[in-house]
Parts: sequence; structure tokens; C-alpha cells
Amino acid sequence: MDIDATHRLSGAQIRPSKHCDLPQLNAGTDTGMQGHFVAQLIVVHCISLPIGEFGTGAPSRLFTGTLDCREHASFAELTGVRVAPHLFIDRQGYIEQFVLFDRPAWHAGQSAWMQRQGCNRFSLGIELEGTWTKPYADAQYATLTDVCMALCQHYPSLSPSAIVGHQEVAPGRKEDPGPHFDWTRLLLPMHRQLLGNTI
Repeated sequence: MDIDATHRLSGAQIRPSKHCDLPQLNAGTDTGMQGHFVAQLIVVHCISLPIGEFGTGAPSRLFTGTLDCREHASFAELTGVRVAPHLFIDRQGYIEQFVLFDRPAWHAGQSAWMQRQGCNRFSLGIELEGTWTKPYADAQYATLTDVCMALCQHYPSLSPSAIVGHQEVAPGRKEDPGPHFDWTRLLLPMHRQLLGNTI
């Protein structure tokens, strides 16, 4: 799994979203480096629409601004919402990329990390198809680990120690990815491969 000079992830289906900030003029997509936006944090989220239902395609429509909020009664509260992660990983491990990695996506909302406000300004967002009340799929862990490895290898500003859940940057407001997410399953292989940790 690789990231190219235009900040696209290999193997991901590109579905461009306008729910992001434009990159700075001097970012230079030909260099493969980020411009004024430098990702220093990866935020893991979860989503299912309707809640607890998978494979509906509704999250992708939400992220691209094409969701008809009349589709389901629970979607009414999403009217006017403009949100998108950089990546979405479904239950089979399939990846969609909505925002290139050289620009902020609107994924974290009101948030803070290490006394820095507004995590969108310095983070990448990854949504897992799921809910905080159910375990995640094996394929999602495998894909997420590969994705985070690729991101950390491509962008020196990222590391396994800078991967957090949405609930950590928005405590009291968000609960995802929730208690069923196995952080050891993600982080241990990363530490072993990236940092030479043999635990």
C-alpha cells in the first residue's frame, strides 16, 4: 500500500468531497510533501447509517454531500451537515478516499489534542464502518493497520503514538470508535514494524 505524489492512497476508490479546506498554494503536489497543512495526528472514527446497519452506502453519500435526508427518519438530524474523513473503511476492508492527504478534512469538529484546538487543522481522519456498541471486522483491522503504516512511512510527522480515537479529542461529545475497538491489535504490529519494538 502506497501514497503517491498527489496524496492519493493506492487501492482506494477516490470519491472527491468538497467537505474540506483547499491546500495552500505552495503545497506542491509534485513533491509528495504536504504544504502548510502538516498531519501530526490520525483520528479514528466510526459511522453507520442508519445506526447499526452496514453496507447501505449512506455514509459515502453523506461525505460527498449527496445524502437524501428523507431516506430514513434518523437522517433528519443530518440535514445541512457537511462532514468528511480522509478515508472510509467498510466491513470488508474496502477503502474509499474522500479528501487528499495534503488538506484538512472536516472530520473532527470541535476538538483538541495536547492543548491544541481544532484537530482538523493538523490531523487525518479515518472512518470505520461500525458502531461503538459492536466489534469491528477482522478485515477492517488488517486494512487500518496497513493504511496507518503507509501514512506513517510516507509522512515523517506521523507515528503510532499519534493515533487516537475521536472520543479522545472530543471527550463528552463523541464516543467512537468505542470500547469494542482493540487498540493493541492496531498499534502493536505498527510498533514492531516501524519502531523495531519486539514485545
